[in-house]
Amino acid sequence: MEERYKHLNNYLKEKFGERTLKICIDGNFTCPNRDGKLSLGGCIFCSEKGSGEHIKSNKNSSNNFDFITDQVKNYFNSYKSKRANKFIAYFQNFTNTYGPIDILKKKYDSALIDDRIVALAISTRPDCINEDICKLLKSYQNKYYVWVELGLQTSNDITSKLINKCCYSKDFTYAVNLLNKYNIDIVTHIMVCLPNENFNDIKNTVEFINKHFIQGLKIHSTYIVKNTILADMYSKGLYIPLTLEEYLNYTCYILTHISPNIVIHKVSGDAPKDLLVAPDWNLHKKWILNGLDKKLKAENLWQGKYYST
Repeated sequence: MEERYKHLNNYLKEKFGERTLKICIDGNFTCPNRDGKLSLGGCIFCSEKGSGEHIKSNKNSSNNFDFITDQVKNYFNSYKSKRANKFIAYFQNFTNTYGPIDILKKKYDSALIDDRIVALAISTRPDCINEDICKLLKSYQNKYYVWVELGLQTSNDITSKLINKCCYSKDFTYAVNLLNKYNIDIVTHIMVCLPNENFNDIKNTVEFINKHFIQGLKIHSTYIVKNTILADMYSKGLYIPLTLEEYLNYTCYILTHISPNIVIHKVSGDAPKDLLVAPDWNLHKKWILNGLDKKLKAENLWQGKYYST
């Protein structure tokens, strides 16, 4: 089948010679907009468990990191590890560079316990990247492919304030420039249909990303989960999620206007079934993937078709 955008799975096969899968890890981190440093409660769309609601871990003392090692061991003892021979240690929940350097190193090291792990991926906030963190991540590159995922979500600072992200476009630019300095790959997260946003915001965010040197992109649908401020807004009629057709239109725009060199890590957010409030279509990943492929083919679209520097 013709590839109309640069799929992560194919990129990893080319890089490592075979299928390579992620081990999603909860490192018992928090965020500066949760613990009071910048704000409380986190982003309005984020649940109590963060983006990795599906991860099961037995957290204990912050000075004992066996719970991280256990997550990796449990993965390798499960049927999931039979589906590939190479794996990525992926620190997913909350801000995985938020803490003292010595603690960060101990947490990362606690996951890198098996020779089948060939990469280390760290999800974080742009304002939680500094020189010392870059040096630490750089130290792993002799043995592992390292990438950092930065939650931009939008280039609109008014929206960033509204969603209580407490992190802005200037922070993203600073983090990208610093990671570029250390030759650490960057995967950017953006969210489609945040409150009060429209097509112009998507257009501006894509243009903003294209001004930076990044290697990967995650396109997230904005879904509503229980016990969040966004869920309250939805119940009061203050937020209306996109239809599937609208989301596919936005995603096609992003893909056709983003650099063709960027690896597409994801084209939709994965909503937890037991927490999802809306939209219902978000539970049907095949609808999204098949719908996107069909639209791209029918309209003869491909990644970067309308990209311009």
